Amino acid sequence: FKNLGASFNHNGGVGGPGGGGGTGGPYSWLMTTRTTAVLLAAGAGTRLGLGPKALLPYRGRTLVEHLAQILRDGGCRGTVVVLGAGAADVRARTDLAGHRVLDNPRWQEGLSTSFALGMAAVPAGDDVLVALVDQPGVTAGTVARLLSRHRAGRVTMAAYRGPDGALQRGHPVLFDGPLAAQAASEATGDGGARNFLRAHPGLIDLVECGGPDDGADVDTSDQLHLLDRDALH
Repeated sequence: FKNLGASFNHNGGVGGPGGGGGTGGPYSWLMTTRTTAVLLAAGAGTRLGLGPKALLPYRGRTLVEHLAQILRDGGCRGTVVVLGAGAADVRARTDLAGHRVLDNPRWQEGLSTSFALGMAAVPAGDDVLVALVDQPGVTAGTVARLLSRHRAGRVTMAAYRGPDGALQRGHPVLFDGPLAAQAASEATGDGGARNFLRAHPGLIDLVECGGPDDGADVDTSDQLHLLDRDALH
């Protein structure tokens, strides 16, 4: 696949223009876990009606720039960003140097095609943390918590307290490497890894990562308040 940002090396960092290696953050010690993040950012944002969600403004940047860096800052040794709708415009209006950027020409066929494309770009032997571009509440601390709690051969899933106090499953989701490959091979349509997760509930470990706003997606206009930094902190 075409590499528009950088190439992975096997020393815990990313090389290429402006890559910087991503080391030195508070969670940089977690990069020894050999986890690569896949950021799914191909959707058109049809329900929201503001164009690709990747370009939504957040804290002086775009969501895709912010979250790609959050995944690195949280301890992932590299980030694969999968674009689709308006990919050329997204690349022109963002700085994703230091991350590997892929264009999914089949994005309209559903999330599963982006999941599979991103998975194919993950270095062999890495665990895979899958994140969505429309979750501004995900922090470097969220990522670090998942990495530190992950067990070999398992799926570690972020969970958030709902209004009723019950834990609700969400993203990011951290897959053991072979399990990620299996989930991608079984993915269809817009379901992503849903088929795999439903078929293997005993493999899932939930890790509490905050409240409703922390795990919420920006899907409709009444959720745009999530892009207000004061609404999250």
